[in-house]
Amino acid sequence: MKSCLYTGTGDGGTTSLVGGERISKVCTRLEAYGTVDEFSSFLGVVLSDSQCPTDLKEQLLEIQNRLFDAGCYLATAVKEGDTPSCNGIGIEAVERLESRIDSLDEETPKIRAFVLPGGCELAAHCHVARTVCRRAERRILELAMEEYVDPILIRWFNRLSDYLFIAARYLNYCNGVDEITWTPASKS
Repeated sequence: MKSCLYTGTGDGGTTSLVGGERISKVCTRLEAYGTVDEFSSFLGVVLSDSQCPTDLKEQLLEIQNRLFDAGCYLATAVKEGDTPSCNGIGIEAVERLESRIDSLDEETPKIRAFVLPGGCELAAHCHVARTVCRRAERRILELAMEEYVDPILIRWFNRLSDYLFIAARYLNYCNGVDEITWTPASKS
């Protein structure tokens, strides 16, 4: 019996959007939602760590669900003149992230230096997720240069990378690991 996991329809370098329209696998839209999927996978690495605090796990799982909403939104072609919003990611989602950033920042010692990615393994994974989030944001911005993308979605992604930065710092703090800070090269 043939598996339902492969169809062969993408063997020629195209894939289907929601609604059935075929597009190139290297187009901007696919790069955007493909990078969102990659980002969600990195969050899965963070979530799978037994050292991840329960409250952070709950927040990250909610974020993963919203990333799926974002992927569905980005995988749907926008008709000329339409300005669709992304289901699940409205101004409330942005405000929720801002509140979580503020809470984590209050619990984490202040630092006056540039932080390098690393520390405990869990924080390092958070930093990787943060950088993939930034790339997803850039891909979404590229798409927004070609056609309409909900501006709230872009704003949410911008806050999301900030959230992951402070989450990484918080994880280092909780694990008693000092931040790694940038030491500028000496002037010659």
